[in-house]
Amino acid sequence: MLPDGVDEILPPRARQIEALRRRLLERFDLWGYELVFPPLLEFLDSLLVGVGSDLDLQTFKVTDQASGRLMGIRADLTSQAARIDAHSLRHEGPTRLCYAGTVLRTRGEGLFGSRSPIKVGAELYGVAGPEGDAEVLALMAETLAAAGLGAVHIELGHVAIYRALAAAAGLPEAANTTLFEAVQRKAVADIRALLEAHQVAGDLSAMILQLPTLLGGSDVLLRAREAFAAAPPGVKAALDELEATAESARLRRPELALGFDLSELHGYHYHTGIVFSAYAEDHGQALARGGRYDDIGGAFGRGRPATGFDLDLKVLADLAPVIAPDGRTLRLPSRSGLSAPQVRQLWETVAELRAEGVRVVPEGAEGWPVTGSLNWDGTRWVSTNTQ
Repeated sequence: MLPDGVDEILPPRARQIEALRRRLLERFDLWGYELVFPPLLEFLDSLLVGVGSDLDLQTFKVTDQASGRLMGIRADLTSQAARIDAHSLRHEGPTRLCYAGTVLRTRGEGLFGSRSPIKVGAELYGVAGPEGDAEVLALMAETLAAAGLGAVHIELGHVAIYRALAAAAGLPEAANTTLFEAVQRKAVADIRALLEAHQVAGDLSAMILQLPTLLGGSDVLLRAREAFAAAPPGVKAALDELEATAESARLRRPELALGFDLSELHGYHYHTGIVFSAYAEDHGQALARGGRYDDIGGAFGRGRPATGFDLDLKVLADLAPVIAPDGRTLRLPSRSGLSAPQVRQLWETVAELRAEGVRVVPEGAEGWPVTGSLNWDGTRWVSTNTQ
């Protein structure tokens, strides 16, 4: 009865998702990230500014009956946060924003991907370079740890490396698109055939062919510096940024398991620098993604350094340990055979308990682990713990 890729969330999964949402937003708050609620839809020209064609294709479009203008239902919250920073808040210093909300997409990611993920994320504006990237990367790692996940591996890349090499190759637009897709697939044979067909210079061709092989631990950066010794300007600076970001992130969280993948290009059309993805054991897809996207707010009159990350709360909730309800849960007793004064006093006691944060659930309520009961001691109702 629902469209493919659109689901409803039922108990107890809904409780797990909501518990995680609260936990993660509380974590963001501890780091100084302020909560915002971007609108579900807005005019298309502001919703899609600076985000590239990929998000345009993912956005449902409707016509505003009041103005006749085209509007879009948000497929992402990052661009909205950037608009809020640049246009609505306009703080002079760094701005830290966080959000949680459902987005809607025309297509799901992967064969069975949701078209209505619940995105939770954090964005940092006004802090340039490795220091800002390291803060967001460390927050992403702490977010996943707060969700109760075990070992998490984070891979770093930098879009400027591929961008500089591809620009030097000077390929036609169609061939450049094919090269981009081949690098993403790490299809070395396809990359070589395309470069040979367009007679790309040998040294430059060799550097591009190295990209899919440059993944792994810290030795990747050493190998990259050797492989790109004669690379175009900007490549060495990108490698320096990767090294500085990794060092700064490890100072914040020494236990971080960091790796590098120099052919990782997610969000290539709007990212401007470092990109990173987090992976958990026994789960092939990235749990969280982020990166730098400087100056996206320029269309709103104020381009600023920007970096952030987000994740799908539905996916995280399915992988994270179940969060048990906080506090006590008492079961309401049967009112059968009770006198009117006893029932009246029962409801007074229940109201007092709920005001104190004690959960009191009716008979037959499913999914609530009961920790105690209410009993009549002859003069009043008292709670008794059973656990």
